[in-house]
Order: sequence, then C-alpha cells, then structure tokens
Amino acid sequence: MRIKPIFITLILWGIFFSLNAQQNIKVACIGNSITYGMGLANREKDSYPAQLQGMLGSKYQVLNFGHSGATLLKNTANSYWKTKAYADALKSEPNIVLIKLGTNDSKGANRNRYQEFESTYKDLINSFKELSSKPRIILVAPVSTFNADTSSISDHVLVNRIIPMIQQVAFNEKLELINLHPLFVDKEELFPDKIHPSSAGAAIIASRLYETITQKGTENFDIYTKIKAEKNITGFYGFECANFKFNGRDCKVVKPRVVAKGRPWVWRARFWGHEPQADVSLLERGFHVVYCDVAELFGNSEAITLWNSFYALMRQGGLNKKVALEGMSRGGVYVYNWALANPDKVACIYADAPVLDLKSWPGGKGKGPGSKSDWEIFKKDYQLNDEEANRFNKSPLDHAAKIARFGFPMLHVVGDVDDVVPIAENTTPFEKIVKENGGDIKVIHKPNVNHHPHSLPNPTPITDFILKATGQKVIFTAKNEM
Repeated sequence: MRIKPIFITLILWGIFFSLNAQQNIKVACIGNSITYGMGLANREKDSYPAQLQGMLGSKYQVLNFGHSGATLLKNTANSYWKTKAYADALKSEPNIVLIKLGTNDSKGANRNRYQEFESTYKDLINSFKELSSKPRIILVAPVSTFNADTSSISDHVLVNRIIPMIQQVAFNEKLELINLHPLFVDKEELFPDKIHPSSAGAAIIASRLYETITQKGTENFDIYTKIKAEKNITGFYGFECANFKFNGRDCKVVKPRVVAKGRPWVWRARFWGHEPQADVSLLERGFHVVYCDVAELFGNSEAITLWNSFYALMRQGGLNKKVALEGMSRGGVYVYNWALANPDKVACIYADAPVLDLKSWPGGKGKGPGSKSDWEIFKKDYQLNDEEANRFNKSPLDHAAKIARFGFPMLHVVGDVDDVVPIAENTTPFEKIVKENGGDIKVIHKPNVNHHPHSLPNPTPITDFILKATGQKVIFTAKNEM
C-alpha cells in the first residue's frame, strides 16, 4: 500500500509539534483572581500569565491556574486546595511553579487560622516538589491593595502578617521569593476596583516574573564556604544572613537564592535593615548585600583600613571587583570617603539623605541643629581640637570635584525639607560641583519630606539605577515569539 505524500507530511508535522511540546518549559501560575485575570476586559490576552507568555515566547508554555477568591489556607470557604485549578496544575507536570496566594487569606474571616498558614504553605510546596518534573518553585508575595474595608482584604494585614509568613516559608524551604507589594504601593491608579490590577498592572507583574525566570545564574557558588569565621545564620526578609565577627567588627552577608552572573553586590554603610526595600529587591535579582560595622568612626583612616580588609575578604569570597555602595544619612561620609581611597573598586553610589559635610552634621555649623555628642566623637576620631574641627576640609563635599572625575554614577535620594542634614549644605552644593566637573549624578527629590523616612516606598528607581550601573539591567524588547 502506498502512503500519499500529504499523509507523510501530516505525520512529520505531528511528530514535530509533539517534540516541540515536550521541549517547552511549562510554567504553572498558581493564584487567585488576580492570576485568573478578574476585572480585565480580555483576560486571555491581558492577565499576567498571558502577558508573561508573550514575553517568554514559544520556548515556554505558561499555564493559568488562577481561581477567583482562593485562599492558601485549607479550611476556608474557598480554599485553593479544593479547586479544579489545583488538580489541573498538578497534572500539568510543570517545570516552573509560581505560587501567588495570600491576598484572600487576609480577610477577617480567615485571620484566626494564621497558625496554620506556614505549615499549609509548606504542604502546598511539597505537593509540587513531589512531581516527577521536579519543578523550580518560586514564591510570589501579593501585590498592594487599596481596599478600604478592613474586615475584607487588608493591605495592613498583608504587610504585617501574610508577607512576613511567606518570607519565613521562603527562608525555611530555601526557595526563591519575589515580593510584588512594594512595586505597587504608589500605583493605586492601576487598581480600578482597589484590589485587582489593570492590564498595565498585570504587565508589571509579568515583567517582574520574566526577569526572575530568565535570570542567568552562577552555578555552585556559596560565599559562606569562603568565610571561615563562626557564623550565625538568621533570616533577612526570606533570605539567609550570615552574622559574624571580622577584625573585631560585626559583619553581615546576605546571599541570594540565585547568584547573578558576575556576582554583583551591595555594601550598606550604616543602619542595617532600615528601609530595606531596595536591598531586598536586589537580593531577589541575585545580588549579595553586605555590612561591616565601623560606627562611629565617621569615615576616618581607621574606618577605611577596616573596610579595605573587609573588601579583600569579599573578593576572596568570589564577589565582583566593583561594588555598589549604599550610604544612608551619616553613611554618606563612609561610602564617599572609601570611594575616594578606592575609586577603581566602585560600580556606583546610592546615597540617601547623605551627610556630605561633617561641619553641617554633626557640627551644626549651618542651619541644622547638629549633634553635640556626635561632634565630640568626630573630633576624637580625627584627633582635632575645636579650632581644627571648625576648619575641617576633608568631607566628601570638599572633594566633590575629584569624585566627579572618577566617573562612577551616583544617585541621591533626599527630602526637600530635611532639617537634620539640610540639602542646601550637603547634596545641593555637591551636585552642583559634580555636574560642573562632568560627573554623573542624579538627585531624586521628595517634596515635603524631612530626614525620614529614608529610601522610597517603591524602590524601583533605586533598583534600576544599581542594575544599570552594574550591567544587570534586563532590557525588554518588543520581540514576541508567539
């Protein structure tokens, strides 16, 4: 019997599509109505799983297993465990699992069951771990909500109860974590009903997930094996933090779940853990975040020497030659003084309400009140008498022109009515001199904000600045392989 060419062609195409389907990386999106796409005019096109599919292209198959109203908790009116979506998700044998549950668990009716939340989350994780596909599991903390009904879905409960529990599960299970909440705190306009994001909001979610899924990691790298000091491992917003002594100083190294190519890192100068949203967002993207306490040395030669030794330790541990320096308040003096001594080791500087003239703070020689006790410590650190201290000219502001010529980019975030570290005596003259000398500096002004709060509620501008400066920024294109 002779087989007609058309049948041979159909058979070959069938084999091709079958093999192609087998090669697709299946991404299972586990979630509630936000995952499902409720409120969107065209959920098949505009839900975040659908938009993620468009971004990832034909090598991936993104599956939407969202169920409206679903909770992570089991014994509720609408538990995800009881849904067909959950059963179908298990049957799909995914390669990547994105779990975005918790929003509905914040409702008043569910709050008496929070003692079950972490163990139930672990059970859900294990149900996917046990699949033959052995998927990569990524936990996704909820977006912000702007709902006014405190007995229903509550942003306060999400921030103070649900998200910390998800972070604890990520820490215990050593899983990747993406916290979407900070990305939306300033974007209420993207939530037409105060709970569900618009298609533009869904695009932000999809973009963030795309970054994580496609991130190129460094295999078999663990800096903790290089740190010989006795370490105490604690949690830091879902990540592992090693606490140890080095040269008699308290030090910390937080490691990401997936280490980014090039092993980038952020070095915080002062006030560990204060307004950590930028640090956490960079940990999510594969950065290490480190700290070496040199308080209160005000960036003097002893501080520089201690930091030089700590830098050498981090380099021996395998981190990148160039580091992103982060200085909050008086930390600005520390990062700029170290950069002056080590300009070739600096990728960029992020300074937040920074002290740049020690006569302004703690000296109080300008409009600000200063700090008498810290002024005495400063004089002792630099071995100055009163007259010498009043003439001090070795602050970062005094070296602004030199710093400008080093060429590394700088970002300052300042409150325009800061009366502790007045910007007119610190960032404003520093910015002017840097720009006059061809330096690369950007200043983000916060109108009607004093010295506190530091950072930005949504750290995206800070994160993007550091990603770009370190060559880690993901470039989204219009290319669509679908």
